[in-house]
Amino acid sequence: MSDDDPADQPICALCQRPILPGTPQSLHHLVPKLRGGKGGPTVLMHQICHNEIHATASEAELARLWNTPEALRSNPRLARFIAWVRKRPADFHSKTPGARRGWKRR
Repeated sequence: MSDDDPADQPICALCQRPILPGTPQSLHHLVPKLRGGKGGPTVLMHQICHNEIHATASEAELARLWNTPEALRSNPRLARFIAWVRKRPADFHSKTPGARRGWKRR
């Protein structure tokens, strides 16, 4: 198998698609560092998936309600995002629109 074979690549903890070489990616702290998660468990995911998580929930909500990959996937907004992003190529990336970050509005 080659390095470009998706079966040889790590899997995103949110969308469960392969993370191909060169695709923007990051580590997500399951409990945010500012909420006691420093040094705690992290999961690898596409940067677009990581951005969507932080556009969806506050750090307090992430620490209290959405602190496992399974819980994140059960979030209604993230479930819709996952269904949408799974239709895109594994190396797909785009900006997360700022207007969708409703919890940050004053």
